[in-house]
Amino acid sequence: MLSKHNKTLLLSLFFIGVTISGKADTEKRVVILHTNDMHSRLDGFAPSGEYSPLTVNDDNTIGGFSRIAAILNNEKSKDPSSTLVVDAGDFLMGTIYHYMEEYNGFQLPLMKDMGYEFVAIGNHEFDYGPDKLALIIEKSVSGGEIPHLLLTNAVFDDKNDEDNRFEALFDRGIITRTGIIEKSGVKIGLFSLMGVDADDVAPFAPPVTFARQKRSAKKAVKQLKKEGCDIIICLSHSGVEKNKHGEWDGEDVKLAKKVKGLDLIISGHTHTVLTEPVFVKGTPIVQTGANGCNVGKLEILVNSDGVTVENYTLIPVNDNVKGDEEIQARIDGQKRKISSSLFEPLGYDVESDLIRSGYELLCDEYGDLENSNLGPLVVDAIHSYININSAAGTDISMVAAGVIRDRVPTGMLSVQDIFRVVSLGSGEDNIPGYPLARVYVTGIELKRIVEILLVAYKSSPSNYCYYSGLEVDYNPDKGLLRKVKSISITDSDGVSTPVDLNKKNEKLYSVSANVYMLEFIGIIKKTTFGLVNVTPKHANGEPVADMKKSVIDFDREQSGVQEGKEWIAFVEYLKKMTDVDGDDVADMDKFYLNPPLRIKPVGISD
Repeated sequence: MLSKHNKTLLLSLFFIGVTISGKADTEKRVVILHTNDMHSRLDGFAPSGEYSPLTVNDDNTIGGFSRIAAILNNEKSKDPSSTLVVDAGDFLMGTIYHYMEEYNGFQLPLMKDMGYEFVAIGNHEFDYGPDKLALIIEKSVSGGEIPHLLLTNAVFDDKNDEDNRFEALFDRGIITRTGIIEKSGVKIGLFSLMGVDADDVAPFAPPVTFARQKRSAKKAVKQLKKEGCDIIICLSHSGVEKNKHGEWDGEDVKLAKKVKGLDLIISGHTHTVLTEPVFVKGTPIVQTGANGCNVGKLEILVNSDGVTVENYTLIPVNDNVKGDEEIQARIDGQKRKISSSLFEPLGYDVESDLIRSGYELLCDEYGDLENSNLGPLVVDAIHSYININSAAGTDISMVAAGVIRDRVPTGMLSVQDIFRVVSLGSGEDNIPGYPLARVYVTGIELKRIVEILLVAYKSSPSNYCYYSGLEVDYNPDKGLLRKVKSISITDSDGVSTPVDLNKKNEKLYSVSANVYMLEFIGIIKKTTFGLVNVTPKHANGEPVADMKKSVIDFDREQSGVQEGKEWIAFVEYLKKMTDVDGDDVADMDKFYLNPPLRIKPVGISD
């Protein structure tokens, strides 16, 4: 017979065993495969001519949707009932493939067939405005099943009809503010957020606006908890990056600090490669970089105590992966359609050799912008194109780092490789790309523009600007509006003429850029709370009331406005470069290996 003490001990061990056994029985494993900022990069990372997704170990390209599809299929086959596949936004815009989305809605049905279940909407989905985005989604739905689209903090304007079509997609349940899915008995709640910086760089989203993340997240978490979700995931198109102290910071870090109940943040927007989760108050934050170069794989354990990260890895999307043949066949078919409808009417072959580069050109929005060699090349191309093809020409051309979307790699490059570099936006014609525009400003207004842009990029690197036809000496140690010491205009012969910065100087200087960039000039007074005023003008000195009226007409003999595009200017500039090695293909000018600064810091104190 057991003593009282032994009975008590045995009973205790029994209950401990029940607890341990019960916990083990209720513990569930969930695998989350994720991407972000895919930017319609259906083909591998440039140069496109070297991309061979259906064979392995024979090229150096990375990325590509058929390879991603193969990875997703392989990972899901290991545990299909426990695997969730999601994307954190900016799935569209950036390559030739986004061109036809409003006509046949190709990419979303493709992503569904690749295995994506939930996809967040990011800022670049709004590049054509909410009405065109709605059209793209409608076309996608008519073309087949698409992933569940999420956008939690969208705010609609009841007094403006321009967002009605997009709002109707919420009414129809095609886009929702939250979503729920079950994996291996685990009820997973999801929602998505558009971040503050993402909102700032979505100029064509209005009248759609976005509520701040904290309030929207708390509301979504509360709702999903009420609906019995075991775990809650935020697809946040906001971002994470290191601050000047080398610590992880950004909107998603702040979100994790302020909102309780978040089990996971799958981040996007900042193109940050996280090889391991960033934990903030116990909440893991993950991000894969951009352009489909990696697939994130997060393995978590879920039990009554909460969520535990078991393992995390980035799966490289490279030439070790044999792409999915069916997915690649569909992509190839779409490329043929785009080539015949867009490039051939303009006289371009999408895949023919355009130029050979013996070195790489970069413009890293989160890197060394001041010493970029790609920014000066792009803006010189724009400057040359306008001065050759427009009767009035231009004194100064500008391009912002934020619209330079790709590098120029070493190797043989085609038109589609160059298109990717400045591929954003649209105009009034059927050719993709922001139209080039021209306004006129006085010397003192030109100084104000440069002064503001020298400061604006500190908080938003996408605002860093490159100039052609302009040279500036500035002192970075000086205060706001006191940095610029001198400005000179440089003509095609290399002759520099100082700009008279006296307020009484009424001479007008022409400034050209894409219409989006010039829109910024027009709202400088608003963005500086009235401290700085710049009034863009027409050549006759009258203020520009509608920036669309400043779009350059490159052929006045034809009816309507014949728009010019940055990518076309870039292609034409490269075509004119010298064929050094005699192979009938132009070679990249070595001048751009290390071009001289146009914005030169002087008088810096120790």
